[in-house]
Amino acid sequence: MTTTKGRPGGYNSVVCIKQVPDTKKVTGQAMKADGTINRAALPAIFNPEDRNALEAALKVKEECGGTVTVVTMGLPKACDILRTALMCGADKAYLLTDRAAAGSDTLATSYILSQAVRSLKPDLVFCGRQAIDGDTAQVGPQIAEKLDFAAITYLEGIEMDGDYAIATRDIGTGVERDRVKLPALFTVTDRFGELRPMDVRRVMKYKRAKAPVENGGVAPEGDLAIGQLSCADVGCEPERCGFAGSPTNVNKIVSVVLAGGEFKEVAPTDEGVAGLVSELMADHTIG
Repeated sequence: MTTTKGRPGGYNSVVCIKQVPDTKKVTGQAMKADGTINRAALPAIFNPEDRNALEAALKVKEECGGTVTVVTMGLPKACDILRTALMCGADKAYLLTDRAAAGSDTLATSYILSQAVRSLKPDLVFCGRQAIDGDTAQVGPQIAEKLDFAAITYLEGIEMDGDYAIATRDIGTGVERDRVKLPALFTVTDRFGELRPMDVRRVMKYKRAKAPVENGGVAPEGDLAIGQLSCADVGCEPERCGFAGSPTNVNKIVSVVLAGGEFKEVAPTDEGVAGLVSELMADHTIG
């Protein structure tokens, strides 16, 4: 990232991160009867592209100054990734946990997160391109729509220029550079760069950081506290949260295993390709 010029005081960045089940270890118990993911059946990890999003925010802070705040919505166990974010350089961390949010699809999730982000008054919002447990890539753009922020997807690089950001994004056939007025939201791909290693001093400082829900409902003292939010705290309308605000219903999850079978070698010539097309047309695979 090459910075042209920042602004006095730097930038307030908010990063939406998620603890997800490790989908490389999916089993037949990966789904509950109500169509939601059985998170207890799979190991939990820091969503990969959310790590890239955090790195993007930390680079802006490193180059231009400001703050980085991370927010996650989930169960108390999600404090694990908040601690990781603090150890890597984030300044503040919030756990949004509430029974009212249970069963939220992307529509309800983006609404709840947008309310939390709004309360933090960011200049820049960073999200991973998508989460590996859903692969929808919907939450980031939906947050932007609800906040009325410009949305820049597939971010690979960013430069700051006063009240504007110059974003380099992947468009499939190449890259595009966009100049966008802040506040704005960016979804980040793994091509931005890996999350930096944890800082040893920050590891020692934040290794015991807890949210009140992890500490018997009592907030830890000083800067070791992870902030805790509820849907009501951020001004959510109950009917837009959880199952009530989620029109999506997952019917089933199927683990598909691809196995090799018979194959036919086709000569890389016009005649070979023509013969293959004729065979596919004859058995009605095409045509």
